[in-house]
Formats: sequence, C-alpha cells, structure tokens
Amino acid sequence: MKVLVVGTGYVGLVTGTCLAETGAMVYCVDIDQEKIDNLNKGVLPIYEPGLDEIVERNVEKERLYFTTRIGEVIEGCDVIFIAVGTPPGEDGSADLNYVIGVAGEIGKSLNHYAVVVTKSTVPVGTAKKVKQAIQGELDKRGSDVVFDVASNPEFLKEGNAVDDFMKPDRIVVGVESERAEKVLERLYKPFLLNGHPLIFMDITSSEMTKYAANAMLATKISFINDIANLCEIVGADINHVRRGIGSDPRIGNKFIYPGIGYGGSCFPKDVKALIRTARDFGYDLRLLDAVEKVNNDQKHVVTKKILDHFGGDIAGKKFALWGLSFKPGTDDMREAPSLVLVDDLLKAGASVVAYDPVAMNEAKVHYLADRIQYAGDMYEAVIGVDGLALVTEWNEFRIPNYKVLERLMNQKVLFDGRNIFDPADARENGFVYYGVGRR
Repeated sequence: MKVLVVGTGYVGLVTGTCLAETGAMVYCVDIDQEKIDNLNKGVLPIYEPGLDEIVERNVEKERLYFTTRIGEVIEGCDVIFIAVGTPPGEDGSADLNYVIGVAGEIGKSLNHYAVVVTKSTVPVGTAKKVKQAIQGELDKRGSDVVFDVASNPEFLKEGNAVDDFMKPDRIVVGVESERAEKVLERLYKPFLLNGHPLIFMDITSSEMTKYAANAMLATKISFINDIANLCEIVGADINHVRRGIGSDPRIGNKFIYPGIGYGGSCFPKDVKALIRTARDFGYDLRLLDAVEKVNNDQKHVVTKKILDHFGGDIAGKKFALWGLSFKPGTDDMREAPSLVLVDDLLKAGASVVAYDPVAMNEAKVHYLADRIQYAGDMYEAVIGVDGLALVTEWNEFRIPNYKVLERLMNQKVLFDGRNIFDPADARENGFVYYGVGRR
C-alpha cells in the first residue's frame, strides 16, 4: 500500500515510520524545508527512544521518504493521514487552521479514490469540515473524484510511542463507508496478528473517544493529587492509600501516582478543548473544570514546600532541578511543571541550575533560554545549592549518592516532586525530605 502522512511532528513521524516498518510505501510531507532536509540526513526533530533506528532502516530500504510537496507524491496513495498540529486557541478550543489547510491542499491534487484520515487530535465535527474543504477544491476543478474521510485517533505515550504503535492496546477507527473500512482494515492488518483489537465505529464517536480517553487519565492524576494534598493535612501517607485503592481492579494502579501535575502536548490541550467543545454545545463539563484547576494549582506544590521550609524568603538562594521535561523518555517541555517551578523561584529572587538527560537543548532554545544555568550532569547541578527539587522521574535520579550530595550542597534539603526517593533513606543520611502527600 502507498501511504501519505502530512505532518512530521511527533504523531506523523511515528505513524509514517511504523507503517513503513510493516512494508507500506510511506511519504511524509511537511512545509518546513529545514525539517525535511534534516530528516533526509537522518536528523530527527524529536527525541523518541528507538525511532531513529527505524527511520534509518526504512529510508535505506526505500520504503520511507520525506518531501515538502504533496502534489508530487499523492498519486496512487491509498490512505492519506493528516497529522499536523492543533494548538489551543486563546479560548481553549483546538486551532484547526492547519488541518483544514492540509485538506484543501489534498483537494487540489487528488485525482483518484483515497481515504483521508484525521490522525491529529481534533474536536467532534472536524471530519465533516475536512470533507467540505476537500470537496470544495474538487468542485473548483470540476472534478468528480470520489473519496472517503475517516478518523483514526492516536494513543501514543511519549517515551514509548514505537511500542505503542507496533503493539497497540486498541486501534480506533471512525468511518463512513464499507469501502473505507476495508482499506483501513488492510492497512492495519499487520498490527492485529497478536490479537490487538481494531474497533470500527462512526466518525463522531471516534473523535470523541480520543478526548474522553485523555480527559479520563487527566482526571485520575488530578484526583490522586487532590487526595495527596489532603493526606498531608490529616497525617496519612498517599503511597499507602494509592496501593490500597489501586489493588481494586475497578480502579487499577495506573495514573494514580501523585506528583506536581501533568503537562505535555496532550492532556492540558485536550482537556481545554473538550471543555470548550461542551460549552459550544451548551453543556458544562464541571468535573473537567475541576481537573484543570487542581492541575494548575498542583504545579505550585513544590514552590510552596520550598517557601515554607525557608520561612517564606528565598531571595538570593540557589536551587537545583533534576529534570525539565514533562515526563521521562522525552525532551518535550510543553506545559511542563518545571516551567512553573522555575518561574516561581525566579520571581521569589532565587537562582536555578538544572540538569535533564535529554531536554536541556529544548529548554535553552524554546522555553527557558538563558534564564537559568545548565549543568553537565546531575551532581554538577547541586554544587553550592540550598535545596534540590526532583521534577522529572528519570531512572538515573532514583538512587542518588547521598555522600556526594552532602559534600556538594550548601544545605541538605530534598523536595521530591515525584515521590521516587525513600524518605527514611534520605533522613538517615541527614537530609530534610519533602514529598507529595507523604508523612
């Protein structure tokens, strides 16, 4: 099969590469010439474990190509994925300008039957707008080409995206015709051999499924964070509570780890977009309003602990941050809790030095620039600091060398924003320890 993927960001690049891995002929298109030039040189725009090897292999096998021109590669494509960004607008709604723009470009060049699939996370009703945009361009050309639209939301976890695509929990596809269903069933057949379900439904339900899934996960995170805060007040330990409720199969133990809030490219944006969609239809999603508020507040929880420890005055003090990305396994810093913590500390007159295994370049270029210092490794970051804040739970941070920390730090204080350290171990080594929801 011949596949066209428009957009070489996180979703588009993973989608195109993994489909090429199954033998499809895949063309990835992007308007950013520099990004395409780099991809053709083997330089990826994102950090995702294992992806670079698969890109290199499929380029060498001549199954994966990168270009800026839709019109030159669209001929003969069975499936065309739209995988461009849908950033949040000022009102929280998803910005569909890129999606509709790509649909128009497809309509200008399409000369044969194909299934056009929205892979981007888009609100309910987007497929209809995509269809109208394509049909509008066909009408301008006086073309009677037949095509179908479909919705195929992605459920990729950053840091584990390749495995998620190759071994999916489920594949959700919204279609409007039997013909489109057969095309997409054939495309995804290699992924079904191990019993992974391919779930067909109507397009509207498919569009809603993506938002509902992310909103549910965000709800679990805000719930456990709210309970963690209460645990601190009443003297309970959230780790005991988490294990107690997580053993109930109706609840499960996933996404109930307390911390300093969720971030990234999906949860914050999708919760906002779903709230906005509901309001557009005259309904108020009160639960998600609360989920968002809890998360926004939770991003300040480490700041509050730092201020409380130092009596409300940290002017002139220096703090180390271990971790900058919103989660381990990625360099993505969109909506990262670290950004809020850095802002809080700097506004209070403190200085910050940070170390992250992969996200420091992203921080320097796009987010924090020269507002903070950057260390070459985790222990260089703590030299002369008055406190250490654990922000991202990378594996290399899990067993710190307390003797080294004691030698390098001015004050022996740990603020564990992800509850990965053993409080007893820290205190036995003479450190003051603060976790989230722990006694």
